[in-house]
Amino acid sequence: MNLKRIIRADDESREVVERLVWENIDHKISSYLEKLDWKNIEWLLEIHTEKNKKWLFNWKLQITIDGKLFRYEREDYKNLDDLVNNLFWHFKEELAKK
Repeated sequence: MNLKRIIRADDESREVVERLVWENIDHKISSYLEKLDWKNIEWLLEIHTEKNKKWLFNWKLQITIDGKLFRYEREDYKNLDDLVNNLFWHFKEELAKK
C-alpha cells in the first residue's frame, strides 16, 4: 500500500490522531480495502482538525484512492476517539457499497 498521509492537528492531539488512524486502517477497514487490491493502490489520507470557539473539535477527513475522493466533515465533537472512529465508520460504509 502506498499511503501518503497528511495530518494537521495541534501538538497536543497529533499522537492520539495518528494512533487512531492506524487502528482504524489496520483493524476496521483493511478487509474492505482488500477488495480494492489495496496493496497496489496509491492513496492520500488528509485529516484536518481545529478547536472551535466552544473548545470542541471540528474535523475533515479526505481520502483519495486511485483518483476517487471520499470526504467527511464533523463539528462540535468533544472526544477525539469518537470523532476519528465516526469518520472512518462512514468511510467503511462507502467501501462496503463497492
